[in-house]
Amino acid sequence: MARLADRDERNAPGDLFVDTSCIACDTCRRVAPGLFGGAAWDEAFAARQPASAAEWYRALMALVACPVSAIGVAEPRPRAEMAAAAHAFPELVAEAGATSIHHCGWTSRDSYGAASWLVVRPGGNVLVDSPRWAPKLAERIRGLGGVRFLFLTHRDDVADHRRWAEALGCERILHARDVTSGTSSVERRVDGVSPVSLAPDLLLVPVPGHTAGSMALLVGDRWLFTGDHLWAGEDGRLEAGFDVCWYSWADQVRSMERLLALRFLAVFPGHGRPWFGSSVDEARAEVARVVETMRGGRPAVAAG
Repeated sequence: MARLADRDERNAPGDLFVDTSCIACDTCRRVAPGLFGGAAWDEAFAARQPASAAEWYRALMALVACPVSAIGVAEPRPRAEMAAAAHAFPELVAEAGATSIHHCGWTSRDSYGAASWLVVRPGGNVLVDSPRWAPKLAERIRGLGGVRFLFLTHRDDVADHRRWAEALGCERILHARDVTSGTSSVERRVDGVSPVSLAPDLLLVPVPGHTAGSMALLVGDRWLFTGDHLWAGEDGRLEAGFDVCWYSWADQVRSMERLLALRFLAVFPGHGRPWFGSSVDEARAEVARVVETMRGGRPAVAAG
């Protein structure tokens, strides 16, 4: 629970507040833009108070999603409001035909607040990276058809993967180079750097660089899930981060170059903001711009 006694002094006067335990994961600003202040890599605070029922709904969704319970309300909100926010995830964010993408919320401290995503598809749903374990979220996911695959983009964002696998009976997928003692029980390990077809509409794409075993997931020719390999910044442009490259910047450049061969319209990352393009050509041009910056030996963004 957020502590009123530790309320950040930058909070706008009123009930909604963020305390000083914030870890600057940017979750609240993504869930409730405009209500929470600070740059993407800064600790958050309540920039203003919600002015409507709809804004309170988003604020309480951010409270639910926060990985460290840094968001609080000075005066308790009605129980029905809190229940609605707790059941708001997975939240639909994109759809095409019979396939849809949902943001899972309920981020984990163990993944530093990384986003996880649910792909609902006729051939079996895919959970991309692990959210914090939450029975309410599990209930909603079961209602959407459960999970066939739990795709782990890299070693950092595995969070409560064991509990999700046990609860949903799904097959976990992780690159062999990112398997640790904590993930030694994953059911499927991917080797090498060649793309692997998991299904006609699911392509596993190794992208070593951020970590040795980082992978992306391409769903159809529309959606690319990138973990911490590629994301959109506050200016809406795609970025990669030198300061958060834990394995090899040179390998990450080569991995980014391989994305130029893929066809997609949107990027859903673990950290950073999603990116939506109007065409495959626009997406390829955006990636090409990032690659060119990276080839010059300069980070595409200076992450904090």
